[in-house]
Amino acid sequence: MSEATTNTADNRGTRRTIIGTVTSSTMDKTVVVTVVRRVRDRRFHKFLTNRQRYKAHDEHNTCKVGDLVEIQESRPLSRTKRWRLLRLITRAVEQVGEKAESDKGVKKS
Repeated sequence: MSEATTNTADNRGTRRTIIGTVTSSTMDKTVVVTVVRRVRDRRFHKFLTNRQRYKAHDEHNTCKVGDLVEIQESRPLSRTKRWRLLRLITRAVEQVGEKAESDKGVKKS
């Protein structure tokens, strides 16, 4: 019986994992993750920055904007969601001073 379970796991294949930064978390149980890749141009040999945005499933709404996360490929969860949150690597650094002043409505002169 253990052979049958290993065969089904092999047939499913390996799932890609990608590390990126959360750029939006306003949707319920969904985050938008931006992955930045530096690719060398074949003709001119200069480095180009490619940005790809993925929508990932965040079951517990734990991610915030600026977090570094790892996402994994999965079955289609909605029309645009094909990834799910695997783990949270680092939290975003929150700037407390600027946020506190903007909440109070203090005008700077």
